Amino acid sequence: MQPPDALLLVAPGCPHCPGVLDALGTLVKEGVIGRLEVVNVAVHPQLAEDLGVRGVPFTRLGPFELDGARTAAELRRWAGLAARPDGMAEYLQQMLAEGGLAKVEAVLAAEPAHFPLLLGLLEDPELPLQVRLGIGAVIEGLAGTSALQQAIPLLTRLTSHGDHRVRCDACHFLGLTLSPDVRPILESCRADPHPEVREIATEALEALVADS
Repeated sequence: MQPPDALLLVAPGCPHCPGVLDALGTLVKEGVIGRLEVVNVAVHPQLAEDLGVRGVPFTRLGPFELDGARTAAELRRWAGLAARPDGMAEYLQQMLAEGGLAKVEAVLAAEPAHFPLLLGLLEDPELPLQVRLGIGAVIEGLAGTSALQQAIPLLTRLTSHGDHRVRCDACHFLGLTLSPDVRPILESCRADPHPEVREIATEALEALVADS
């Protein structure tokens, strides 16, 4: 695939901007990045405002937006991930690990097709707690929406996952769809061998009844 292009926002006096600029310049010379555009936000503040950027350096590398200082190794890694089909899933996970909930929500608002990638992260039972909580926060913000209801088949599949923590999450999120179509699924989960799954399935069913 074609190497990604990059945009770097810098400002006078920024202690980290020169290092990021040097690293990106090296990647351009190596062909890892196709093109690099550098903008001084002191001269062009409107661009930073349009992008919602509050600090520099800010790097947009292919589909990824990276705030703050990034090492040459990090930038090289993200440039490589930009050309991979699993790159966006890795980005969403990393942003949640860094506490970037708003950034993930913005990505999904702009590209709803990425939502299944976020849900797919739940299949890893060893997913860091902060990432799992972040996914939960995103999904809770989508409660009752068509975007979440379209994910019912995927969530249904997760109710058969080998790890009970994943099954618990699936039951909880099925309840948040607010769709009557999930009632039979949740009813079957009330017979799950793990008591926590049974409890959450029951709670999700009760929430559906209260909402109807």
